[in-house]
Amino acid sequence: MTSSMFAQELDQPAPIAQAPLTWRETNRAAPAAGQLEIHVVACGVCRSNLHMIEGDWVDGGVPAISPIIPGHEVTGYVSALGEGVTGFAVGDPVGVQPLWSSCETCEFCVSGRENLCHDRKITGEHVNGGYAEYMIATAAHTYHVPANLDLVDSAPLFCPGITAFAAVDKLTIGAGDTVAIFGLGGVGHMAVQFAALTGARVVAVGRTPEHLEVARELGAAETVDSRDPEALARIADTADAVITFAPADAVTAQAFDALKWGGTLVNGVALTLDGFPFNKAQTIHASVIGTRAQMREVLELAAAGKIRTVVDSFDMNTAGDVLTALAAGSLRSRAVLANPGVTTA
Repeated sequence: MTSSMFAQELDQPAPIAQAPLTWRETNRAAPAAGQLEIHVVACGVCRSNLHMIEGDWVDGGVPAISPIIPGHEVTGYVSALGEGVTGFAVGDPVGVQPLWSSCETCEFCVSGRENLCHDRKITGEHVNGGYAEYMIATAAHTYHVPANLDLVDSAPLFCPGITAFAAVDKLTIGAGDTVAIFGLGGVGHMAVQFAALTGARVVAVGRTPEHLEVARELGAAETVDSRDPEALARIADTADAVITFAPADAVTAQAFDALKWGGTLVNGVALTLDGFPFNKAQTIHASVIGTRAQMREVLELAAAGKIRTVVDSFDMNTAGDVLTALAAGSLRSRAVLANPGVTTA
């Protein structure tokens, strides 16, 4: 095994316009006990990558190391096994989601809620991630990818997929219910599909024509341009549940306007509440990533053809350009960085 690889490294957070990522040769670590190495095929590009790269989370200790390799929705082939790893073999197609590790002993880990572990580590934020040729993963948080799934197309299942599934899973909805989804990017386009699978009527709300078109393709019964006050007024007080993936107070206000009295809001992003009306008896659920059990359900649904990702693929060495496009809002759905020609470990 060679001791080097190419990766996108961040030395110091800075605006993406200043090109803070560098595609360069760097150290290729060997897997320790309980770990495995992945020959990376693809890594999805998440807005949270942009937040970290631009320094929005420095006060919270992210990035935790320098230099760091971003990227937390990763697919590839197992290329090496650390001591004690079982259940995987070199050449297995696998994936990794944002939850890189958890302590396995706290009240959350032992009750199947490891996404709430206080000692969790996030892929590409606390440890090196998938904007690289190779990545080290924790075996306990690595997933077998079904053989019938394309690894480039599957990368977004490991962040938008699990995040959207966990949000919808917090709702008790079905035929006769209406669910409005606000924010139709990478996560939102998956949430439309999971909500539609329940039998509920899905209303997709966004401000980008391309995002609205994708939502219609994926099963939304109605799409609403969030820039159109009249269209928003027509869905006021009509939704049994709303899900928000756009971290803007204006969007939160739109979501509450659409929500019926007694309805439920699930937020997958930060929100600010101003004068929350107790007399409407509405419920708020926050949702963060998802559990290992939920991740496996997402992969099963994808393998069965019940959900799909909408992706545009770019070479791994173009990460800076892709993140610039993400910041400008010019991506149709989910961008994925790929290492050309990777077909085996």
